[in-house]
Amino acid sequence: MSAAARDDALARVCRALLFGNFVIGSGVMSASGTLNDIAASLQVPVALAGQLVAVGAAVICFFAPVLGGLLAGWDRRRLLCLTMLWYAVGHAACALMPNYASLLVVRALTVLAAAVFTPQAAAAIGFMAPPDKRGRSITFVFLGWSVASVAGMPMSAWVGETLGWRWAMGGVAVLSLASAAAVWRTLPDGVCPPGMSLRAWRGVFANPMLMTMVAVTALQAAGQFTVFSYFAPYLRQQLQAGPTAISLTFAWFGAWGLVGNVLLSRGIDRIGPAQGVMITLVLIGSSLLLFPLATTPAMLALILVPWGLGCFATNSAQQARLGMTAPLLAPALMALNTSAIYLGQAVGAGSGGWIIAHGGYGPLSWMGLGWLLLAVVASHWVARRTAAAGA
Repeated sequence: MSAAARDDALARVCRALLFGNFVIGSGVMSASGTLNDIAASLQVPVALAGQLVAVGAAVICFFAPVLGGLLAGWDRRRLLCLTMLWYAVGHAACALMPNYASLLVVRALTVLAAAVFTPQAAAAIGFMAPPDKRGRSITFVFLGWSVASVAGMPMSAWVGETLGWRWAMGGVAVLSLASAAAVWRTLPDGVCPPGMSLRAWRGVFANPMLMTMVAVTALQAAGQFTVFSYFAPYLRQQLQAGPTAISLTFAWFGAWGLVGNVLLSRGIDRIGPAQGVMITLVLIGSSLLLFPLATTPAMLALILVPWGLGCFATNSAQQARLGMTAPLLAPALMALNTSAIYLGQAVGAGSGGWIIAHGGYGPLSWMGLGWLLLAVVASHWVARRTAAAGA
């Protein structure tokens, strides 16, 4: 196969995996986008409905490394295709659940697909891409999450506010089937990144620099999701926004998320992933600092611009940082990083729900900012240690 043909084949795989991450992201974020209708139709408080985000995130957090180890020997074409079929069936079942308790259980089982797809897609493309294109390929695949924030989550919010959350879940099921077909059509057979021994896993967990790097992901996700999980009810109850304003706010936020991720993907090989992580953390933190000044939807939209630029770009930078720091450990590190994302989401959504129940919406952004500051400190420490080790 010529170099041009290899590049074209790699580009097709990247697009298919990007679409898969878009579907995964749309499904994961659909609970936040439709939180108002879920709470109303199932007759539960918003703080309790928000635990759909927390429980789903906790499941993904625990099972991402577990399933990553158990499924390490699978051919990635079959693994990723079956994962999206599971996601399709699960979301179709969620749409049929009669009450909150059954929805919580089925939702937890459904998001197991997210524990598999995102880290294994990143590991697969890292395995397939040549070294000079590895960082850009990984961040490109992760653009799917940004596209989900631009199109998937706003659409879920609009559908949830107008037709109901069941239709939003059904839409994710249809998209999952399309993603399974795209993966099967483009990904070649024989993509099997090397598995890791138990000794190698112990080595990862015993490495303070790598584990602190992963902790940065958990801390920044906790900071974001302390507030982000409750965007829809905040807009409705605090700012008196209607369905159109809520969906437009999500779309606005997601559009800046896409811009930030595209800029990062183009520049990460030049500025380096560590610098990319720090820039995105500062952007997110600046919005959380200004968040209490948002007294209207328009003012909130302005304050959300820096956060949008950093929201998904920081996860992309973290994926590239891990993949480039220890390429041979990429499958394990990608799984752990995905686990950390959802650990942060679970902690953020859970603590945010507790704050709303006991103190209202006012303290949310301050709690989120606290988590972000810890992430900045940890990331700076890792960068200094990495530079010292390189020197």
